Amino acid sequence: MYKDLKITVVIPCLNEEQGIERVLRRMPEFVDEVIVVDNGSTDRTSDVATALGATVIREDVRGYGRSYKKGFSIARGDVIVTLDGDHSYPPDAISYLLEAFLHLEADFLNASRFPVRDRHAMSFKHKFGNLVLSLAMSMLFFRWVSDSQSGMWVFRRSILEKMILESDGMAFSEEIKIEALIQPAVRFEEISIMYSSRLGEIKLNPWRDGFHNLFFLLKKRFARKRG
Repeated sequence: MYKDLKITVVIPCLNEEQGIERVLRRMPEFVDEVIVVDNGSTDRTSDVATALGATVIREDVRGYGRSYKKGFSIARGDVIVTLDGDHSYPPDAISYLLEAFLHLEADFLNASRFPVRDRHAMSFKHKFGNLVLSLAMSMLFFRWVSDSQSGMWVFRRSILEKMILESDGMAFSEEIKIEALIQPAVRFEEISIMYSSRLGEIKLNPWRDGFHNLFFLLKKRFARKRG
């Protein structure tokens, strides 16, 4: 518990045997529930996570968004925190984020990776792509968001019932932020964190996923307008 709030951490994983061990060993003691969603790993990700006390569930249909939706469906915390299993997001920043979340009276807090302080953590290509997507999202939805692609968020579980989350892929990261932004009763805030180099293989395809996410932004904006 953290200040009378039950905290659930949800972590999607695909072959993160190396990173998930370091993530779970740094998990704060006040976290009530850690859910690792194994998205079809062929290494020891599930075994390592189980041995370190996480609840491991499988989602055999591949997809970043698919994994998160599976994890959210069984989460029981009042507040959900997300991060990746590759150790690029800091588990020991969870208390800092929760303090900001409560101080700002937020319903959804986005952990921005910018400015990137570790020059090895993100290539120029990824920085440029993130800038383009964040600018596009900010212009389309009339609210500045410095990191539309961040995978670390803190939010009240209760707001999920108000969201329409369709993406099963990488675009889920921007979609959940859009859904938070467009809900009048949901307070969206953003705060910077320290982002580090990932452990293990890179799953992101910058060009393919970048163009897909840009198309998804346009579709989400104008399909909503028609609706």
